[in-house]
Amino acid sequence: MKNQLKVQIWSDVMCPFCYIGKRKIEEALTQFTNKESVDIEWKSFQLDANFVATGDESLAEHLAEKYGRDIDWAHTMLENMTQNAKNSGLDFHFEKAILANSLNAHRLMHLAKKHNLSNEVKELLFKAYLTDGKNVNDWNTLQEIGQKVGLNNDEIKQLIDSDIYTKEVIQDQKEAQSLGVTGVPFFVFDNKYAVSGAQATEVFSKTLEKAWEEGNFNNLQMQGSSENNSCGIDGCN
Repeated sequence: MKNQLKVQIWSDVMCPFCYIGKRKIEEALTQFTNKESVDIEWKSFQLDANFVATGDESLAEHLAEKYGRDIDWAHTMLENMTQNAKNSGLDFHFEKAILANSLNAHRLMHLAKKHNLSNEVKELLFKAYLTDGKNVNDWNTLQEIGQKVGLNNDEIKQLIDSDIYTKEVIQDQKEAQSLGVTGVPFFVFDNKYAVSGAQATEVFSKTLEKAWEEGNFNNLQMQGSSENNSCGIDGCN
C-alpha cells in the first residue's frame, strides 16, 4: 500500500465554483481515514488570460454584456450562486467584486507553493475576491495576503518587479489543455481519476477511497464528470 495520495486541483481565483469545490474536497478529507497522507497541489488555470479591467464595471454588468442578456438575468444568476455558496458555509458578495486579471494571483500561488503555503494563500485569495471585494490584481492586496501567511516580503517584492513564475502559470495551463480541461475546478487523483466541477462531497469521498485503494495508474478516468458546478471560458454553469 502506498503512503501518499496526490490530488492536483486546477482552478482560478475568479471562479466562484472553485471556492465551493475547495470546501467540498476539504469536507471529504475530514471523512477520509488517510487524510494526513493526501498531498494537495494547486494548479493555475486562467478563465480569461487576456482580461483587462475597465473602470468601475460591476460583475453583474460584465456578465450581462458578455452574454448579451439583461441585468436582471445576471443578478438572478449571481443570487443563485450566492445561495449555492451558503450551502458550503461560504459568504459571497458579488456586489463588491472587483473584476481583475488573475495572472499575478497565480504567480503568488507559485511562490506559496515553494514554501508549502499554497492552501493558505488560495483560501485568502478566494476570500479577497468573492467575499471581501478586494482587487486580486493589486499588489497591495497580494502583498498583504503573502505577509499574512508568512511569505518572505523580499520574495514578494521580487514578484512585483519581474515576471517570475509566469512561465509556471502558462505550463500549468498547458497541462490542463493536454488533459482536455475546459472548465474549473478540475481535480486529478494520483493521475488515475478526475472530477470535474464542484461535485457533491460524496463524489470526492468515493474518489479518494478508490484512488487510495488502487494506487498509481496512468490512464485518467472521469468520476462525477459534469458541465455543471464549474466555470469555463464561456462562463459558469
